[in-house]
Amino acid sequence: MGEVMDSAKWYAVYTKPRNEKKVYTRLVEKGIETFLPLQKRLKQWSDRKKWVEEPLFRSYIFVRVEPKQYYDVLNTMGVVRYVTFEGKAVAIPDKQIEQIKQLLVQDIEIEAVEGYIEPGTKVVVRFGSLQGVEGEMVEHSGKKKVVIRIEHISHSLLVTLPAEYVVVKR
Repeated sequence: MGEVMDSAKWYAVYTKPRNEKKVYTRLVEKGIETFLPLQKRLKQWSDRKKWVEEPLFRSYIFVRVEPKQYYDVLNTMGVVRYVTFEGKAVAIPDKQIEQIKQLLVQDIEIEAVEGYIEPGTKVVVRFGSLQGVEGEMVEHSGKKKVVIRIEHISHSLLVTLPAEYVVVKR
């Protein structure tokens, strides 16, 4: 009784190339809950090196909207479209957004990989701050990495974790 149903859901939105930060600012100005996963990378120019914050997923941004805000997002400069499945915007589970947020605050190596990664052994992280996160183990250039798939966008995250942190899922 008196419980408010939260109809807001997370969606992935496709932006014009290199417009992620601008789109983020515009959406926030409209009062839309927005999440742009950024990662610090060391950029090399001919004359200098500099740490820059780049989007983890190029041309993607996440929004948490109510149905009535659906078109406010589409009518934002730099937004191309929602990520859809069979013509409908697909909601991204809250749990996955939380996982990405948790990963970004860790001091661990994360790599966003586009396309499909051959599934490996299902594993669960048992220690550390990512405890309970489920994924798949892959060998990637000699390092054991855990793959965390992000549903409905064609990306996975490769996370380097100490092997002893991971147990096979039963």
